[in-house]
Amino acid sequence: MKYGLALPYTTPRTVAKLSQLAEESGWDGCFLGDAIWCEDPLICLAAAAMTTSRIRLGTLITPVPLRIPWRLASESLALDHLSDGRLTLGLGTGAVWMGWHAFPDEVTDTKARAEMLDETIDILTLLYQRKQFDYDGRHYHLKLTQMDLMHYPPKPVQQPRVPLWCVGLWPRKKSMQRVLKCDGVILEKAGMEGSPEDFMADNIREIKSYANANRSLSTPFDIVLQGKTAGLDRAQLRDRLLPLIEAGATWWIEALFDASQEIAAECIRRGPPSQQL
Repeated sequence: MKYGLALPYTTPRTVAKLSQLAEESGWDGCFLGDAIWCEDPLICLAAAAMTTSRIRLGTLITPVPLRIPWRLASESLALDHLSDGRLTLGLGTGAVWMGWHAFPDEVTDTKARAEMLDETIDILTLLYQRKQFDYDGRHYHLKLTQMDLMHYPPKPVQQPRVPLWCVGLWPRKKSMQRVLKCDGVILEKAGMEGSPEDFMADNIREIKSYANANRSLSTPFDIVLQGKTAGLDRAQLRDRLLPLIEAGATWWIEALFDASQEIAAECIRRGPPSQQL
């Protein structure tokens, strides 16, 4: 298992400093949330790319209805090159409750946002291949057969594409079918009344088996979990994480979205949970 940090919403300079500290402290990745009105996470990650050389950088998550697919492809391509191939894009439909009502022109319909997510995954995959193609979706349309290849940017460092993680709501069929087109699943689990629940080792085994049986891509597939381990002693940490590791989870993301810069830095300095297992 690798260990990453979901950093607080903050400035590019702070993200660069916290990411550098994370690399020095043994963490494997730094990830940023994205909101309808915030300091742009891709610009913040660009700052982090300049202060780090090893850790993976990514978004958790990019709400695709807020970004035109070809602009997201351009921005992520630049960041992939800037970081020497260390970018992962986490994709989702977005958290409408985070202020979307203040921007009435944005798409808030659940079905439409899910369709936009599906189409964005398709379009990003095609654009990263640097080939001419046409695409006729419900929400996006491209006629790249009419565009000369000389105007295309280069391919990303990472092949066959910048890795895409997608939110997957287990065990909902449509949600899980979508993640099969990606390189990883950011897991969420709905309880009997729709409220979030923690994942157990049996769930991870079921998801891993489902992906192995149904995924046609040959690229590695990550199973990504988020949570908090701060305050747990070594025995509690082992009880929490070891069963998930043994079941096949590949990333644990320590959730610091709501932490102050000081608390985040303190957590980062303690190092990843792997140092205590």
